[in-house]
Amino acid sequence: MAGRFGRVEPRRQARMFLLGLLSDVDTRSCWQLAEHAGDGSPHAMQRLLGEMVWDADRVRDDVRGYAVAALGDPGGVLILDDNGDLKKGRHTLATQRQYTGTAGRIENAQVAVYLAYAAPRGSTLIDPDVYLPKAWTDDDARCAAAGVPEQVRFATKITLGRRMLARALDAGVPAAWCTADEFYDGDQHLRRDRQARAVTGVLRRAPWLLAVAAVALYARIVADQLQSRPPAGRTYRNHRRHRHHRRTVAGRTAWLSRCRLPATCDTVG
Repeated sequence: MAGRFGRVEPRRQARMFLLGLLSDVDTRSCWQLAEHAGDGSPHAMQRLLGEMVWDADRVRDDVRGYAVAALGDPGGVLILDDNGDLKKGRHTLATQRQYTGTAGRIENAQVAVYLAYAAPRGSTLIDPDVYLPKAWTDDDARCAAAGVPEQVRFATKITLGRRMLARALDAGVPAAWCTADEFYDGDQHLRRDRQARAVTGVLRRAPWLLAVAAVALYARIVADQLQSRPPAGRTYRNHRRHRHHRRTVAGRTAWLSRCRLPATCDTVG
């Protein structure tokens, strides 16, 4: 990827940045990476990320190509999901109070959508995209101060996911499956994208493998165990206690551990 940097200075700094990311430093902040590189201050690392001119999209493509060359397999799996990084201020790009799975609640955070690739030889991230909320895209001055290009407009997380899947498949990433949770699979446009790829043979198998929450999965499979009739040998009062115990976290965990998946059920969706 050295050719994506027009000058020798950012190319050398990028090399030191990558070596720092691959090292055993604790937090991988610009301060820590600068110390690992022997710099007297974090300014060079910060300038690399915020001011130096280099083609980030092409670097992303290079990383994806490197990953596919090392891990590519016809039975590979593309994994789509979003995640958040908790923030304290409001100036970091795309930061606002929003739900993030990192905290499990609404927090001040930056959220991004990620596409990962998994194959028998390993797994890695191949494409990230920051989710820019409307509070940002509707504020031109705020976007300009953060360096957001003028042509970047609001896009939902599902739209970002569709773009990333299209980029990966257009680049020839070998995959037999795409995976996501019910949030993404509930979108008809994303399903149609997947179906079109399956028809044209880009994806070797048509199904979209849907990963759902464990409780929902078990509830669907063992629905016959959730009948309202009391279990054999229990009084009505004991049955009510049994149902209450199942509602608690410990009770639900113990109950689910006793459930067994049918041998024929290996995917849902």
